[in-house]
Amino acid sequence: MDPLAKKIFKGVLVAELVDICWSIFLFFYKMNTRQDFRQNMSKKFPFILEVYYKSTEHSGTYGIREQDQEKWLNSKN
Repeated sequence: MDPLAKKIFKGVLVAELVDICWSIFLFFYKMNTRQDFRQNMSKKFPFILEVYYKSTEHSGTYGIREQDQEKWLNSKN
């Protein structure tokens, strides 16, 4: 493989990795800041929401799950 092709390949690979990291960051930012987004996730992908709750509890932030459940129960009534 010639040097130009290697540089292009490395550039594309780096761009893809940056894109993946940025997407993950934005996803978790939305999970942290928007309760309605978490409610949609609970309906469509409950296993992802469970991973989010466990990771925040593991990092020392407690009460998000309880706040969400309380608000969602009150909104149904």
